[in-house]
Amino acid sequence: MKTLGHRLASSWRRSAAAVVAGALPVLAFPAPSLWWFAYVALVPWVLLARTAPTGGRAARDGWCGGFGFMLAMHHWLLPNLHVFTFVIAALLGALWAPWGWLVRRLLGGAPSRGRVAAALVVVPSGWLAIELVRSWQGLGGPWGVLGASQWEVEAALRLVSVGGVWLASFLIVALNVAVAVLTAVRRTRAPAVAGLVAVAAAASAAWVWSPRPDVHDRVRIALVQPGVVSGPDSADRRFDREERLTRELAGQDVGLIVWGESSVGFDLGDRPDLARRLAALSRGTGAGILVNVDARRSDRPGIYKSSVLIGPDGPTGDRYDKMRLVPFGEYIPARSLLGWATSVGKAAGEDRRQGSGQVVMDAGNGLRIGPLVCFESAFPDMSRHLAEDGAKVLLAQSSTATFQQSWAPGQHASLAALRAAETGRPMVHATLTGVSAVYGPDGGPVGPRLGTGTAAARVYEVPLAHGATPYVRFGDWPLHAALLVLGGWGVTEAVRVRRGARGSLAEPARTAHGSPVRPGH
Repeated sequence: MKTLGHRLASSWRRSAAAVVAGALPVLAFPAPSLWWFAYVALVPWVLLARTAPTGGRAARDGWCGGFGFMLAMHHWLLPNLHVFTFVIAALLGALWAPWGWLVRRLLGGAPSRGRVAAALVVVPSGWLAIELVRSWQGLGGPWGVLGASQWEVEAALRLVSVGGVWLASFLIVALNVAVAVLTAVRRTRAPAVAGLVAVAAAASAAWVWSPRPDVHDRVRIALVQPGVVSGPDSADRRFDREERLTRELAGQDVGLIVWGESSVGFDLGDRPDLARRLAALSRGTGAGILVNVDARRSDRPGIYKSSVLIGPDGPTGDRYDKMRLVPFGEYIPARSLLGWATSVGKAAGEDRRQGSGQVVMDAGNGLRIGPLVCFESAFPDMSRHLAEDGAKVLLAQSSTATFQQSWAPGQHASLAALRAAETGRPMVHATLTGVSAVYGPDGGPVGPRLGTGTAAARVYEVPLAHGATPYVRFGDWPLHAALLVLGGWGVTEAVRVRRGARGSLAEPARTAHGSPVRPGH
């Protein structure tokens, strides 16, 4: 009994250690923004999984680590989803169970140089497979992709222009595996050192040969951030503040004005008075205004979040209805099964409706814009498709009012830098409240950011660029390559196991005196 209790206590301690190890990489993201820590943050987790006594225990280490990573990355949801945050983290954490098993399979015990060399490619590929699966919108989308921690590192942004955020994730995991091997398996240093050299070579090659954005012009774009407006009649009072701030832009030669997510809380068909006021603002400033309407539509059933372009005569007809909704925040997946989430937190009481396709809008003077709403800026494929369709500027309208004092606003704003670098198109991140920021076509910052406590209208000189990045041309090739690597390794392992089984069956039996008994005798 005492031995059983000791084993249980040891198992719980190991699980707790895995949770902590899995949470460590989050320190590389905003708000801590210790981007350099990403290069070693996975090492404790890898070392723990490789020393698991069994494959099942390694899988549990992976699951517990994934739970820690998801919980730490989304801890700011706790005030809204309460206990359901832990449920979501546990479900998504299960994606890392096969990864933990994979680490032990390749690095457990005293691995040969061949196994270490394989681990430097297969383990990062396994991580990318996890990021691919959880990038599905129904599972929460690609928030917290490991490569996104490098949003302010110029060399990493060059890599991103070649293979998207996925290439950065792959190389970061490979770097962590190499460091773990150098730490714990010193007799097989050669492949680990080769891995470090390969990562450095890839970063250097991207720095030297990746094409730079060809900047050819600039456009003046203004962001209007009203700040927190709450309480009774907040939608009307917010509109009044946005209107006042926008009037300050008159005479500043602005080409486009962008309001944040849910900046208009009424359908403009139901409120023609608001449409007239917006048209007057467009005439007064000489610029189109991109607003975001969050309301029940007058021309069809349901609530939509829509980017609507306003001109001097009112709505121009250019409209984008948000396609990828925030799980639990804007709809509840399988509401009949998970609807109880509304009783334990601030989950969506009614599902928003989805749009049917992305839209590139003509904002005048040849300026073509591609709007995204809220966490759609986390999806690399959406911004890439907008760039393919001719958008010259990417725009994300968001609001993090619920999470003002958390890490969420900084995390959200940082995504725009990655989307800009991936596509070679500048990106404007305009918030109702939160962090508003603008990034050039290389992913570098343009002008100062507007912080969570700011209510202001600010004009930015946004550089425009020609051409297409390798990522826009070739798409998510690191993900495809990772799946091929995993498939090839799986086939190789199956063949090796089958050969081993045949070899054991072919071994001759022995008599009691130790002499072999050959088949046929």
